[in-house]
Amino acid sequence: MTVRLLVVEDTEHVRKMLLDILELHGFEIAGDADSGARALEQLGSADPDVVVLDYMMPEMDGLEVARRIRKERPDQHVILYSAYLDEELEHGAQEAGIAVCVPKMAGVEELAREITAVAMDLGDGRR
Repeated sequence: MTVRLLVVEDTEHVRKMLLDILELHGFEIAGDADSGARALEQLGSADPDVVVLDYMMPEMDGLEVARRIRKERPDQHVILYSAYLDEELEHGAQEAGIAVCVPKMAGVEELAREITAVAMDLGDGRR
């Protein structure tokens, strides 16, 4: 089963690194965006299984993007990948419908493991 990803990260070199490494892990990159607004524009056409979402972005932070994604697609799996994780943010992420929070300092290998774990829940409900 190939897992389709939409990667949302405003820092270009970080986004490109994520795309390269996640592809090496066997994930299909359905789309990538440098802002929450662009991610929302791509959501329908990309039709990702999992959205990997940065928190700190200009104009709209990751929690707001997650809320809007979940409003459009209530069953969409979203992972927050952020350098800025604390208990308050994790609580806000849970309320926004984010499946899991992964600290950037844990590395892309940990992110790949969490994507795989979240994807296991896709099962028959997969789009």
